[in-house]
Amino acid sequence: MPERIIESINVRRLDILNEKGDVDEQLMPSLSDDDIKRMYELLVLSRTFDHRALNLQREGRLGTYASILGQEASQIGSAFALEKTDWIFPSFREMGVYITMGYPVYMLFQYWSGDERGVKTPDDLNIFPVCVPVGTQIPHASGAAMAIKYRGDKKAVAVYFGDGGTSEGDFHEGLNMAGVFKLPVVFICQNNQWAISVPREKQTASRTLAQKAYAYGFEGIQVDGNDIFAVYKATKDAVDKAKKGEGPTLIECVTYRMSDHTTADDAARYRLKEEVEIWKPKDPVLRLKLFMERKGLWNEDYQKEAEEKARAAVDEAVKMEEAIGHPDPKDMFTYTYAKPTARQQKQMEGL
Repeated sequence: MPERIIESINVRRLDILNEKGDVDEQLMPSLSDDDIKRMYELLVLSRTFDHRALNLQREGRLGTYASILGQEASQIGSAFALEKTDWIFPSFREMGVYITMGYPVYMLFQYWSGDERGVKTPDDLNIFPVCVPVGTQIPHASGAAMAIKYRGDKKAVAVYFGDGGTSEGDFHEGLNMAGVFKLPVVFICQNNQWAISVPREKQTASRTLAQKAYAYGFEGIQVDGNDIFAVYKATKDAVDKAKKGEGPTLIECVTYRMSDHTTADDAARYRLKEEVEIWKPKDPVLRLKLFMERKGLWNEDYQKEAEEKARAAVDEAVKMEEAIGHPDPKDMFTYTYAKPTARQQKQMEGL
């Protein structure tokens, strides 16, 4: 048999807003001034929440916490393109997604304090609970997308995971299922360069993570994950495509984890300070601020107002969370089985 050369993979890269606040007008998505200000205020709120959560953890008022510092644009830009009727499957680092979708902030603090009632999703949202096991939410998302397709609903599914998640078998199973059945799901990979202490180059030999989609028969696109406009546009296009029945998309958001993996980690043990310094000027909040300043949408008074509003919201959320009574320890047995087993009965009596 003569040799044939299969067409090589050329992954599209989308960049709109650069570090200086300049935009590519030809690629700029249709967003009103109010939309842009809302995006910025969500960035400020999410960063304020993150900072407070870290402080509360250090004070012993929260448990182990996974910071989102530096990744806010990947989360808010993508969530801004979703509707409340869409289904969302987060990992454990999507507080910006929850906040953008209108999830009660006090419940997020409640979850990180160790109270599982914090992830009892409100009736008006279709966002699943925090998923700590790496990658296990990906097949769940494909399954939900299969149900949507069967029902003929005009909805999409978005599932979030990190670069480390692409090394899990669940990633490949979920993408393979989505490709075979042309499911309405958007896979959003926040490539923050580090899977705990393992760098991205040791996760895969692939030039990009986005190109992995092509092995399963659908498009992958790479975006600047600190460019909120690029993330929004890529997600909006992918969601629209999914709702038209045109199948899934994998979006690789190239970003950076500025903090430790979690509060139980010390990133200084495995990465250089110089690397972190390189990413500081790429900050997603700073570049949107520069853009808005040029458009006359930002000034010092507006900044002060946005920060005060965010602090007040977070302060109120902390008060609400800490006023909630502790759950009954017996609740841990309540929903394990339809009826308590003899062993459970004995354990409950021991409480």
